[in-house]
Amino acid sequence: MNILVTGGAGYIGSHTVKMLLEKGFNVTVFDNLSRGHIESIPKGIPFEIVNLLDFENLKSSFRKYKFDAIIHFAAFAYVGESTENPEMYFKNNVLGSNNLIKLAKENGVKHFVFSSTCSLYGNPLKTPISEKEIVKPINPYAKTKMIVEEILDFYDISYGMKHIALRYFNAAGASDDSSIGESHDPEPHLIPLVLYSALGKRENIRIYGDDYNTKDGTCIRDYIHVNDLADAHIRALELLIRNNQSDVINLGTGVGYSVKEIISKSRKITGREIKSEIIQRRQGDPDSLVADNQKAKNILGWVPEYDLDRIIETAWKWHQNQKY
Repeated sequence: MNILVTGGAGYIGSHTVKMLLEKGFNVTVFDNLSRGHIESIPKGIPFEIVNLLDFENLKSSFRKYKFDAIIHFAAFAYVGESTENPEMYFKNNVLGSNNLIKLAKENGVKHFVFSSTCSLYGNPLKTPISEKEIVKPINPYAKTKMIVEEILDFYDISYGMKHIALRYFNAAGASDDSSIGESHDPEPHLIPLVLYSALGKRENIRIYGDDYNTKDGTCIRDYIHVNDLADAHIRALELLIRNNQSDVINLGTGVGYSVKEIISKSRKITGREIKSEIIQRRQGDPDSLVADNQKAKNILGWVPEYDLDRIIETAWKWHQNQKY
């Protein structure tokens, strides 16, 4: 089976590519390398440097291959950046995805797995958050993902292209063999930033507000290992091909940890002092985002294998091997 992975040089995309290959799939990667890393792409697999906004180049790249399905990761994914530059996010995430979906339809691709986000739920009415929760994005990044889900819904109705949108929570961790891990520039995510502090790469970790409606005043998030996410994407792909029905599925562990708890756990695992400072809140940060993952368990047969300790341990091992 021939699978196109867009954004396959990125964090979650590269881990999914690795697992797809291990399971015997034929994989092609499209990535513009604006935020991905070419060294994360396994040697020998088909790879095209292509920007989804460049329709003619994307069209030309499509003509070289025959794809049975697409797993679409390629997108900008920083909440803070999206509030500062919404124009860039709507252009890249929405127009780029629309080009990809259009060409998928024109080239007979009937199955599409979409990398969506739990941010669609905004400030949820209750937690854990199920797929029945009202979708109400509170930042431009989440809004772009909502729009792409809606495009896919209409392509299902009008053209019969089936999709599964995976709304996942906070990806973290690294591969068990430390061959690939999380590296963004700038790095927006909590666990790598905490580990940078442990390594002395930064003076301290900034906590954006301690007056949230949570047990210790800091934001609570559901952290899920990147390998568990990769596994879920492949299970979703297999389900889509088997049942040919569109769906939306949350991916998370069902357990939330506050910012202060992440810092405390990281101090214990690394054995390092990690200094922190409280600064003002960021715009668009909900109090708590924790998944109800029962649907994923029921229809994907998926159960997360990595707990928070293993998530931080794999990330720590990978970061220690990097040359900063």
